[in-house]
Formats: sequence, structure tokens, C-alpha cells
Amino acid sequence: MRKHWLPINSVFAFFVLSHFIACLSNEEIQLNSQLISINQHVPKVNSHRIFDIEIHGILLWASMGFLMPAGILTIRLSNTEECSRTKLKLLFYLHEILQVLSVLLATGGAVLSIKNFENLFNNNHQRIGLALYIAIYVQFLMGFRRPKRGSKGRSVWYFFHWLLGTTICLAGIINTYTGLNAYNQRTSKPISLWTIIFTAQISFMGFFYLFQDKWEYIQKQGIILENTETMTPPVEIVVPQSDGQKVIMRTESGRKINALGTYFSRNNVLNKLFQQT
Repeated sequence: MRKHWLPINSVFAFFVLSHFIACLSNEEIQLNSQLISINQHVPKVNSHRIFDIEIHGILLWASMGFLMPAGILTIRLSNTEECSRTKLKLLFYLHEILQVLSVLLATGGAVLSIKNFENLFNNNHQRIGLALYIAIYVQFLMGFRRPKRGSKGRSVWYFFHWLLGTTICLAGIINTYTGLNAYNQRTSKPISLWTIIFTAQISFMGFFYLFQDKWEYIQKQGIILENTETMTPPVEIVVPQSDGQKVIMRTESGRKINALGTYFSRNNVLNKLFQQT
């Protein structure tokens, strides 16, 4: 009886094993087909293309990640009270030079992108980049079409020039990070070091941007505190006269704060007031 069951068990085991192997082969075929389809959609990047991507990234970083923020910091230095006319002109020309260089480098990066890359605009980096190219040239034309100082349209022009320039700078910084991520996806190269360096550079520029508004205020703190501790502000007292007129009397400013001196000075003023009445 056992001899009759042995062939049947062997046939059944062979049938189950062959069915299991067939299922594995089908899954393997489907997995390989999916991998082939995915690889067909991912463009291959050779060494020459990697070099083009790196040049594109360097040009756009130098344009929007360095020169443009540096131009903004330069023109803000002209808002200080101690800025002379000669220094104002130098800062203005330096601002123009930095911005023109930024536009030229951005143009080089755009030409390289149009010539060598697949511009499908199916990702945020390419979309933001296209908007930035348009905004840069609008800002460039606005810079050469500025109204004269004191004219009616100067305030409106200055507001839009400041708003567009600030927006371009912030969007350029954001697009630099998206470009680093795109570089990592296309080439599988690490970007941690470049991200840290760029973040440190932008953090330093942001700190300097905020520090510019407070520098003069910080410098005046010692002077203001010294004056308030040793000097008394002038006090005006209105003394009515018999003929209906009024005489304005002022205490001396520039005297040191002293409780006893303040007491006598107030008493003298009061005595004069009582004598007049």
C-alpha cells in the first residue's frame, strides 16, 4: 500500500514545486519589466553631461546666490547717515557692477541650460528657474529706466524695484537648494558638503543684512546713555505777565544731574514766578 502512495506523492510534490517556480518566474519577469521601464524614463548622465550640470550650477550660484545678495548689501550701506556724496556714488556704481555681472552669469547659465539640457519643465527647479530668468531681465530694465530723484514716479519705481529685487534674491536662494537636489538625483553624488557651505554663506549674509540697520543704533547707545546720565534735558516754564503776555523761561541744559542743584534751580524759578504775580 505504501508503494502505491509513493509515486502519487512524488507527482503531487513535483506539481506544487513546478507551480511555485512558475509563479516566481512570472514575478521576476514583471519586476524586471518594471525596472526596464523605469530605467528607460531616467536619462543616462555621462561625464560630459555632469560637467555641464556643474558649470550650470556654479554660474547660477555665483549669480543669484552670491552677487545678487552682495549687490543688495552694498546699496543698503548708502542709507547710513555718515555716507558722503562721494561714498554714495561709489556704492551705487559698485551695486550696478555686481548686478550687471549677476545678469551676465545668469544669461550664461540659461544658454547652457537651453543648449544642453532637457527643458521639459516638469519639476520645480526648471519652473522657478524660468520665472527667475524673466524677472531678472525685467529688473535689469527697471534699473536703467529709473526716474530722477524727486520726481513723482520715483517712490512707486523704488517700491517695485525693491520688491522685485528682494523676491528674485529669495527665489534664487531657494532654487539653488532645488538645483542641488536635482544634481544629486541625476548624478547620485553627495551634496551635504555643498549644502552646508551654501547655508553658512547665506546665514552670514542674512546676519549682515539685519546688522546693517542696527549698527548706527548700537554706536549711539553709549553716547545716549552718557548724556542721559550726566545731562538734564531743558525745561520750559511759562510765566504769565501783568499785561496779559507770557514769558517762556528755560532751565539750563547741559548741567549734570544733581538733586540739590535741581532743587535750588526750581526754587529760583518759583521765586521769580511769585515776584511777577
